Amino acid sequence: MPASTEPVTSGSPTIVLFHSVCGLRPAVHAGADRLRAAGHEVIVPDLFDGRTADSVADGIVIKDEIGKDELLRRAVTAAAPYSDRGLVYAGFSFGGSVAQNLALADEKARGLLLLHGTSDIAEDTDADELPVQLHVADPDPYEPHDWLTAWYLQMRRAGADVEVFRYAGAGHLFTDPDLPDYDAEAAESAWKVALGFLAGL
Repeated sequence: MPASTEPVTSGSPTIVLFHSVCGLRPAVHAGADRLRAAGHEVIVPDLFDGRTADSVADGIVIKDEIGKDELLRRAVTAAAPYSDRGLVYAGFSFGGSVAQNLALADEKARGLLLLHGTSDIAEDTDADELPVQLHVADPDPYEPHDWLTAWYLQMRRAGADVEVFRYAGAGHLFTDPDLPDYDAEAAESAWKVALGFLAGL
């Protein structure tokens, strides 16, 4: 599976960054480059094997064709060679849900960075003080307020150390400059806060 990496900088966590339902678009590589510039090694798996979409709706078609179980298998396969070092899992939208599932199943995980997306949480989840940061539009049609409130409470109950940052008026995928959702101010603010979060891990 294609994945790109850069040399490790001592002390900085390795990050596995999962793309959104729109696939491995230029914005994902740009995000990875921001993280590398801050000194992190970044692994960027392509769960869609080169397929991309220009809208969330089109991306959902690709996701459903591949199937949830296969996508999760691909994600686990991509992260497994690096998991012993203690990974930070990160992702955009759908990629955030993938990152969350992997992080909560990995006792060595060092952190979880979610951009635009979350996932269900099992009742017996033990997050054991896992640092978690979520950046999400406000409102977000895919992450409504009631869901986010329940998600936050469940994460806290599981023991995670959670921060949520909401961006009023931004579109769902507001960090992708090539999509209609893009909001430059929200994107820059989110990246600044996210880099601070990662620097503290």
